[in-house]
Amino acid sequence: MLRQLTVLTAALALALPACADYKAEYKLSTVLGNAFPWGQAGERWVELVKEKTQGRINMKMYPGTSLVGGDQTREFTAIRQGVIDLAIGSSINWSPQVKELNIFSMPFLMPDGKALDALTQGEVGKEIFKVIEAREVVPLAWGENGSRELSNSKRPIRSPADMKGLKFRVVGSPLFLDTFSALGANPTQMSWADAQPALASGAVDGQENPLSIFNAAKLHTVGQKHLTLWHYVADPLIFVVNKDVWASWSAADKEAVRQAAIQAGKENVEKARKGVSAADPSLIRQIEANGVAVVVPTAEERAAFVAATRPVYEKWAKTIGADLVKKAEAAVGK
Repeated sequence: MLRQLTVLTAALALALPACADYKAEYKLSTVLGNAFPWGQAGERWVELVKEKTQGRINMKMYPGTSLVGGDQTREFTAIRQGVIDLAIGSSINWSPQVKELNIFSMPFLMPDGKALDALTQGEVGKEIFKVIEAREVVPLAWGENGSRELSNSKRPIRSPADMKGLKFRVVGSPLFLDTFSALGANPTQMSWADAQPALASGAVDGQENPLSIFNAAKLHTVGQKHLTLWHYVADPLIFVVNKDVWASWSAADKEAVRQAAIQAGKENVEKARKGVSAADPSLIRQIEANGVAVVVPTAEERAAFVAATRPVYEKWAKTIGADLVKKAEAAVGK
């Protein structure tokens, strides 16, 4: 009988997750807080992980990339170093360290959400996950910040000529600097924390961001009265875990965290796309009700933006990798 109990105890020990080395709290980094779909995705991941691991893994969200002093471009390096345990990060912010992520910032590659899905959910997405894993970060799921649209305080923008001389806040990506320079604008790199005061003071004239951010941040109150829906790039989010943290968890808890990320990511994509389509323009109408003039470029007008940025596209195709760019173009074409 004693022998049977000993065997049973040993079997239970193997079946249950070994939590002795688990941290009391795991730090989750996001750029935006819970007023935005991005931050809401973080909160949802925290909730789902706690539920699916029966409380063995407890995460706390740190918005504003506060774990790296607000410097969005340092986030990926901090994950690798273990300063950050988990993150829901932007492909744009991590592109300086992972050049392949620039594929999502190639000007006018993806005209809509279906095109973005063709990349993230297909061979391109799988290849990028392998690249991230090679950087010793574990990718689990895709989310979405949204299609990035253009706003400014000066005038309606329907052509590259309308952008000439205007100062636009852009994220810390050389590709964005090249794109806006090619359009005749004056791009100014700054963090999101610095962007709103700069818009309010007139230090910069405009910015580009998904409509969910435009609305939740109340950018109409800082002079952004002109909005152009040009769908020039999209901004997927990536749910990741530090490799050492990942290795410390049981197989069952790893799968629980992965499934929680996948679920939170799907819910996030739905929120990011709500109200911004022809079938459901409710968010666009809300923005217009705040006194913002919305421009939707014609096919011919959009073609002029595409032509102006084509040299940038061709330059960055070499940096990203011609094979990956061809795969992306083929996926979007289908």
